[in-house]
Amino acid sequence: MRITWLGHAAWLIEAGGKRVLIDPFITGNPSSPVKASDLEKIDLILVTHNHSDHLGDTVEISNRTGAKVVSMFENVNLMCSNGLKQDHGFGMNKGGDFVDLEGIKVALVQAVHSGNECGVVLNIDGKTVYHAGDTAFFSDMGLIGSQFEIDIALLPIGGYFTMGPKQATEAAKAVKAKIVMPMHYNTFPPIRQDPGAFVKMLSGQKGLVPVPGKPIEL
Repeated sequence: MRITWLGHAAWLIEAGGKRVLIDPFITGNPSSPVKASDLEKIDLILVTHNHSDHLGDTVEISNRTGAKVVSMFENVNLMCSNGLKQDHGFGMNKGGDFVDLEGIKVALVQAVHSGNECGVVLNIDGKTVYHAGDTAFFSDMGLIGSQFEIDIALLPIGGYFTMGPKQATEAAKAVKAKIVMPMHYNTFPPIRQDPGAFVKMLSGQKGLVPVPGKPIEL
């Protein structure tokens, strides 16, 4: 698996011949190392909620590449009303097991935020990735860790809008991830954090600090 942070909460995950985007806020993202037009041959786009810094370039990328878009039903309807091709949207809801979308398994899980929010769990080529979206820490994250064997957890640490570093370390424990990577920090002044300090706070789990645009092979 190759995983590339595209800044903020945007990620590109490549495995098993598939390419998956999560929360592709590219245009207007000061921490993004790429342009939306650079993203080609995308199979699936996952959107955790309908705030602009997560919805981002979803409609343009999907319409151009043919990628299917998965999010909460209401978010998919919103995107379709703003130009997403109807047959590209795949609305889901929280609480179920994996749904197999052409060899990519996806489940939507609880998050505590606003914007019709969810987290996403993705299984591709035998590895399971949990993207928490924008969320506060909540104790039922332990249920996510019990239901899914999480290999990689992508957790917000910025505070102000989401968990801060202390809460994110508790979230990492709760979901029992083998590897933890921080996100949603340093994009804007209110969410300034030190990702290195966060990684040092982790106990018994491997933490990696991603560099925007630099792929990590796992």
